[in-house]
Amino acid sequence: MTEITWDQARTIIGTAITKGRDMGLKPLSVVVLDAGGHVKAFEREDGAAPGRFAVAHGKAYGAVMLGMAGGAQMARAEQQPYFMAAVNGVYGGQVIPVPGGILVRDVAGAVIGAVGVTGDTSDNDAEVGLAGIAAAGFAGEA
Repeated sequence: MTEITWDQARTIIGTAITKGRDMGLKPLSVVVLDAGGHVKAFEREDGAAPGRFAVAHGKAYGAVMLGMAGGAQMARAEQQPYFMAAVNGVYGGQVIPVPGGILVRDVAGAVIGAVGVTGDTSDNDAEVGLAGIAAAGFAGEA
């Protein structure tokens, strides 16, 4: 299985933030997690709220731990709120089931990590995250 390198994580973050600026988004925070849910890299733009790390991490952590992108988690939470409540209990409240939590897949389709983006609307967060993942040569699932 491929791993996300530090350089690839930096590419993901840099591209996501640049795309966010090009789109005129609010200041972003972006985290990249490996397949075990551990932080590879994180950046918070100037002007982003200080609590954004926890939100970005929660989006990415839920994606990688469940193998389910943020959009799918949100749909599941709407259909079965008890399931997501139980998941959050298991993971100590760390899961934020909304778009912006993006699975990272290698060329074989294996989940090798996740990206969490926060700062603007969840859909915009997902869009810039997907751009960053593509720039690093991976496939994203939002």
